[in-house]
Amino acid sequence: MAYLELDNVDFGFGPVSHRYEVFERASLAVEQNEFVAVIGFSGSGKSTLVSLLAGLLKPDRGQVHINGKVVAAPGPDKGVVFQNYSLLPWLSVYGNIELAVKQVFPSMKRGERRDYIQHYIDMVSLRGSEWKLPGELSGGMRQRLSLARTLSMKPEVLLLDEPLSALDALTRSQLQDEIIRIWEEDRRTVLMITNDVDEAVIMADRIVPLTMGPAAHLGREFPVTLPRPRDRATLNFNPEFKELRNEVTRYMMNLNEEAKSLTRSVTLPLPDLQPVLPGPRVRVG
Repeated sequence: MAYLELDNVDFGFGPVSHRYEVFERASLAVEQNEFVAVIGFSGSGKSTLVSLLAGLLKPDRGQVHINGKVVAAPGPDKGVVFQNYSLLPWLSVYGNIELAVKQVFPSMKRGERRDYIQHYIDMVSLRGSEWKLPGELSGGMRQRLSLARTLSMKPEVLLLDEPLSALDALTRSQLQDEIIRIWEEDRRTVLMITNDVDEAVIMADRIVPLTMGPAAHLGREFPVTLPRPRDRATLNFNPEFKELRNEVTRYMMNLNEEAKSLTRSVTLPLPDLQPVLPGPRVRVG
């Protein structure tokens, strides 16, 4: 059994008569300490997948397992880094991390806790910004803070829900390198959601596309065998990188074309409705 596993999961929203099936028989297996990128188009259910793996949502059918145990609820063993940072605006950099540390390690003494928090602040290069509020930080700094807060809980599984999609290209590439560096130093099982093929190839051990919804599932897998560390300055000249990027892109575009053809083939009958015309006005009084 894989360390992180989605086992034949069905999930949908809404009442039975008008239900939207997000996933149907979706399965995924991630080995311990593996870095997997799930790539998909907007609306394919990527964030729903993270919520299912984190225990924030429960499958209608099937199960989610971590280390052989059924995921029944969220917990500190499953760390989520959200796209929108999810920081408390009234707490400083130090305070946002401290809140998480106190919840997970309530018996940690004050001096030990201070050094522990500083370690994670330094890890994401935020030394000197300990007492700044999130509103005083750039987007990249906020995302680094969100990552530090999640890592400070020492989760067994790190779930990254498109954490870099709102950043400019330069900050995005810097944070890609930062995440890879942290993962290589402190190995954790990582599942990252992205819609960027280059990002997936640069960062992951394996790429798993998510098919278009409704009733999406995990599609063909693409192993990334490029040696680490991966130098983005030379990757564009690497034939293996170019071939893999083109192969994944072609696969995703074919999924998109298939979804469009299915949409065109569906004819929805419209109800025979007639407008209600206003009656004659009646003067009162």
